[in-house]
Amino acid sequence: MRYTKLRDLEVSRIGLGAMGMSFGYTGSGADDGESVRAMHRTFELGATFLDTAEIYGPYTNERLVGRAIKGRRDQVVLATKFGLVSHAGGGPGQLDSSPGNIRTAVEGSLRRLGTEYIDLYYQHRVDPHTPIEDTVGALATLVAEGKIRHIGLSEAGPATIRRAHAVHPITALQSEYSVWTRDPEKTVLPVLRELDIGFVAYSPLGHGFLTGTVRSTGHFDATDLRADNPRFTEENFPRNLHIADEIEAVAAEAGATPAQIALAWLLARGDDVVPIPGTRRVTRVEENTAAADVRLNPEQFARLDALPPAVGEHHTEEQMRMMDRY
Repeated sequence: MRYTKLRDLEVSRIGLGAMGMSFGYTGSGADDGESVRAMHRTFELGATFLDTAEIYGPYTNERLVGRAIKGRRDQVVLATKFGLVSHAGGGPGQLDSSPGNIRTAVEGSLRRLGTEYIDLYYQHRVDPHTPIEDTVGALATLVAEGKIRHIGLSEAGPATIRRAHAVHPITALQSEYSVWTRDPEKTVLPVLRELDIGFVAYSPLGHGFLTGTVRSTGHFDATDLRADNPRFTEENFPRNLHIADEIEAVAAEAGATPAQIALAWLLARGDDVVPIPGTRRVTRVEENTAAADVRLNPEQFARLDALPPAVGEHHTEEQMRMMDRY
C-alpha cells in the first residue's frame, strides 16, 4: 500500500468507509463478525484510514469500529463526524454544530470508539444556524486539549472552507466524488489545492453502481438509501447503465475489475485525493485495496473522462438542501 498526506496527516492511498457495515444498505448490520474481519483485513493490507460517524446507526457504527480497533489503535488513522445529531433535543438528522453540541458529540464518540483521541474530526454538514467560525473555534479547543488531532469538513462550499481555514487549518474536506459525480472539480478542488487541504472521496463506487454488480433495483429494502436516490429510480437507472457498461469494458481491457478501474480513475486525479470505498466483505477489501496498483493508459482515461454525467442528482432533494454549495 502506498501512502499520502492530507495536509500534514499521513493516510493510506485508499481508505475504508465503515457506514454500510451498520447503516444505509440492504443487509447492513446482518453480520458484524464479517465486518470486523473486513476491517482487520484492511489493516493487514496496510490501509490505515478508517471512516465512521455518530449518525451511522445512529451510534452503532462507531461501537462496531471501536470493537474492531481494540488493541490495534496504533494501526489506524481514525476519522469520525459530528453535526447531524442534535444532542439538545433535536435528535438524529438535525443539524447542530454549536459549541455545546460538539462537546457532547466528541465525548460520546470517544467513548463508543474506545479511544482517547480522534485523528480527523469532521463537521458532517454545515450548520446554517451556527457561524462556521464558532464551530471551528470549538474544534480548535478540542485540538488543544488533545481530544482530536485534525479538523475536517464535509460537503462544504468554497466560501465556508475559506472562512473555516482562517480560524484554524483544515486538514481535509470530504465530499462525494467518482466517475459519475464530478461536482467538486470546478469549484471545490481548486480552493483546496490553493489552501493545501486534502480531499476525501466518499461513495467512490457510486453506492455500488460503478462496480457493475448492481443491474437492477428490485432487491433494495426500505432501509436502503438507494431506494429513493434519484439515480436509482425506475426511470433513471436504466439510462445510467451505459456508464457501468463502459467502466466494465475498460476493466476487461486493463485486466482489472470495474471497482478497481473506478478507484484508479480517482487516484489519478491527484495525490491529495483519497477514496474511502465502503464494504463489509473481506473479498471486496482485498479487491479495492489492490486498485492502488492499477495503471490506466491515456486512451482508457480519455474514455472514462468522456462519460456523460449521470442522470439524476446524487442525493434526494432533502439531502441536497443540506449541502453547502457556495
